Amino acid sequence: MNTPGSHERHWTFAAAGLTAAALFVNALWIPVKAEVAQLLLARSWQQTLAGHPDAKPWPWADTRTVGILEVPRLNVKTFILEGSSGRNLAFGPTALNATPLDRTRDRILSGHRDTHFAFLKDLKKGDLLRLTTAAKTWLYRVAWLDEIDATRQQLVIESDMERLTLLTCYPFDALTAGGPMRWVVTAVPVES
Repeated sequence: MNTPGSHERHWTFAAAGLTAAALFVNALWIPVKAEVAQLLLARSWQQTLAGHPDAKPWPWADTRTVGILEVPRLNVKTFILEGSSGRNLAFGPTALNATPLDRTRDRILSGHRDTHFAFLKDLKKGDLLRLTTAAKTWLYRVAWLDEIDATRQQLVIESDMERLTLLTCYPFDALTAGGPMRWVVTAVPVES
C-alpha cells in the first residue's frame, strides 16, 4: 500500500544509494589505478634493464620508468617515473629534476601523500633509503623531516650537494589535496 510521499522517499533513497556507490567507486579508483600502474612500471623496468632504456609502461605513455626507491624498514618498493607532471604523479612518484637521476647529485622525487608516498609519514630519522637507476644504486639515511609552507619557502636545488629529497603534500590526512603545505624528507648519502 502506498502512503503519501512513499514514492518520493523511494526515489530519494535510490538516488542517495547511487550517489554513495559512485563516491565509493571513485574513492577506490585512485589507489587501484596507482597499484596497477606499479605492476606495469615493474614490467617496463625489467625491459629497461634488458637494454631497452625507452621502454614504455603502456603503449600511449609519454613517460618511462627511471628507477626504484626502496625503504627496507617499511618494506616499501616503488618505481619512479620520468617527468613531474600531475598526470605522471597519478601512476607513481616522479623525478622532479630535469636532469636524469644518474647525472645529478641533488635528486628530488615527488609523490602523492595518499598513494605512493603515503609511507613518508612513517619515516624516521636514520631510516635507510635505496635509490636505484639502470646505471647505479645510492644509499641514503634520512637526516631531516620538515613541514614547509610552499607559499613561503622554496626548495633550492644545489647541483654540488649530494642528497635525496622526497616531497609530498601535507598533512597526510587532509580532506582535500593540493594545499600549500608540503612534507619534505631530506636524506644524505651513507658513508662508505
